[in-house]
Amino acid sequence: MLFDCSYPPHRRYKSGTEWEPIGYFSECLCNSTRFDLMLGFFSSSAIRILASGFAVFLYNGGRMRMIINNLLSPQDKQTIISGQNRTFPDVIDITDISSIQKSLSNEGKHFFECLAWLISNKRIDIKIVQPKDHNGIAHTKYGLFSDEKNKVSFEGSCNFTRAALIDNIESFSVSCDWDGEIFKSQIISIESDFERAFKEEDNNLSYINAEQVIDQISNTFGGKDLEVLLEQEMQLSSIHIRPYVASAIDAAQKKVSEIANNDALKKETPHFPYSSGPRDYQKQAFENWKENGQKGLFAMATGTGKTITALNCLLEVYKKCNYYKAIILVPTLTLVEQWESECLKFGFKNIIKISSKNKWNDEIDGLLLREKVSKQSDLSFVIICTYQSYSKRKVFDVLNGFSARTMFVADECHNMGSPQMLKLLPQINQARRIGLSATPNRQFDEAANEAIYSFFNATDGYAFEYSMEEAIANGVLCKYYYYPHSVSLTAEEMNEYSRLTKRIVKYYNSENGKFKDDPILTALLLARKRIIHKATNKVEVFRSIIEQHYADHGNLNYTLVYVPEGNEVSDYKGIEVFDEEEINEDVITQSIIDTYTTVVKDVDKRITVRKFTSNSTERDEILNQFAKGDISVLTSMKCLDEGVDIPRAEMAVFCASTGNPRQFVQRRGRILRKHPDKEYAIIHDLVVIPTINDDECFEMERNLLKNELERVRNFALLSRNSADSFSELLQIMNYYNLNLYDNA
Repeated sequence: MLFDCSYPPHRRYKSGTEWEPIGYFSECLCNSTRFDLMLGFFSSSAIRILASGFAVFLYNGGRMRMIINNLLSPQDKQTIISGQNRTFPDVIDITDISSIQKSLSNEGKHFFECLAWLISNKRIDIKIVQPKDHNGIAHTKYGLFSDEKNKVSFEGSCNFTRAALIDNIESFSVSCDWDGEIFKSQIISIESDFERAFKEEDNNLSYINAEQVIDQISNTFGGKDLEVLLEQEMQLSSIHIRPYVASAIDAAQKKVSEIANNDALKKETPHFPYSSGPRDYQKQAFENWKENGQKGLFAMATGTGKTITALNCLLEVYKKCNYYKAIILVPTLTLVEQWESECLKFGFKNIIKISSKNKWNDEIDGLLLREKVSKQSDLSFVIICTYQSYSKRKVFDVLNGFSARTMFVADECHNMGSPQMLKLLPQINQARRIGLSATPNRQFDEAANEAIYSFFNATDGYAFEYSMEEAIANGVLCKYYYYPHSVSLTAEEMNEYSRLTKRIVKYYNSENGKFKDDPILTALLLARKRIIHKATNKVEVFRSIIEQHYADHGNLNYTLVYVPEGNEVSDYKGIEVFDEEEINEDVITQSIIDTYTTVVKDVDKRITVRKFTSNSTERDEILNQFAKGDISVLTSMKCLDEGVDIPRAEMAVFCASTGNPRQFVQRRGRILRKHPDKEYAIIHDLVVIPTINDDECFEMERNLLKNELERVRNFALLSRNSADSFSELLQIMNYYNLNLYDNA
């Protein structure tokens, strides 16, 4: 970790002293997972000189972002161009790779091969810039290292070249975020400058399309594995350097040698990504799954590491069989990327993504051919596919051709109960099976539930269950405060609600407390639920919540707002047959989310708020900005429900009353994820409870209310302020003679 590195007490590095610049880069590379670099000159030789540090950086899963000039310095020219009798200008345009590739020295070729490896493994992003007026070059020199916890920045005279790191007399100062507020501010300033430049928002720079350069590098120099590049690095000729520099390089090379001697790096053996190893409950999940015939449902609270638990099972199979094979189904494109990221952390390779946005046919066909024709039982791969793509007959037939030894993982496995998937279940060939979900059951769909449970050999119960109560007690999820807010209907809404209730009661059997099965009843219940869902008074209650929070804390940072879908209630007046699952977010769901977003803006114009919908572009970047605090508030509908990782969220306001328990469980788990700077979470829940005065409808409404308040009860019982939560609804409980402390 960066905190464990050695730094000069004065935080200043200078050539010719024991605090050599190269020592800083070598050690920080070995102890970080992110490296952002903006500089005047970028040299091929710099990565060669720091190859050992970069090897450890890459092995630790490091990602690098660079903002570089379009021109290489004269020194760089000499480094990457061999001594052939050719005439080159004083500077070389890095965008013209094809004109220099045949003249590369061994060192230059090695550099580009390393760069190609970074590109192909998605470990580097490059921006190529030049000054706005095209005069001179961009000559700033600063950067930032970070790990999971700390950040260290640098700024000074040192370019990222061999000359700067080895030959010149250079100096720069560093800032460590644990040194105090001034140093934190310096880091924030550097990070802000870099992000603005990287997002192409710096008005002083012109941006050159880097895609062609990246493609040329990848196509020309790609194809070598990391261990081959490491061996190649060791064979390159040594250089004459100062004693202190040699000492710094030797230290980094010693560390990389230790790793190189480890089978995990030599063979890139899959491994558990964290030194602490799997948690005890994740180990137990594997044992239970194994005892259950290598099938099972994992019912695990959102935020407890379902993905890692499943991949640990795949890792254990690899340890036993010397191969890993997996087909992983996910509901969204965002989850395709998240699963790929987690697989890479485990060291799983040969990952193929199948979705409407990926070209995968040739890769899958080649993989299937190798498995069948060559009979390679030890052939390893991971295929990640969306449910939508998998349910297409052509895709299903291809994937179903993989052997029964392949592990079949269904993330958010309630999706297996869709009509398209139910047709495919009996035909699925893969015998090892894991279903993952915080709430595996589908609401009001017992037939689908039975099929899912049978498929995963869970008829007699879950293979593993890890509740939210256990997760909070064991410190896996953070503690939280829960505040339900009673919301009343307007007179117009109450009249419409009462009218529908009088029609609904005709389908209610008061003796057994059940409804008749009738499609008209379903339409009536949906129409009435929409009134609750879009209750007008929610907006003012929401306004009072965030205004109070802003007054108490001075900000609304790390706030999620789940808003109702659709337009205003009046737009649907009189419509009684309407399936909320068929709402088109892209067309008709903007009005309400706009209303709630505007309410946030009205609190203080300085608050940054963004909508997070199916229409949102750069969704990953929005989440990243939210995690860093650049965006204070996210307003969303259903897009944050299934599996989307929110690195840091401290307050959530539930304004949507869908009645779907899965959504509320997922949303609660989303806000309870742990973060080093987060002590607890706050949840505000808007609860609409109409008061029915009609004696004929009273008992039916009371029984319906029991189910609605079960969610409130579950939320309140696990909160740190359960007594306060219950007191908020005491009046309505007395009115209906209900007790939140009981299950009844």
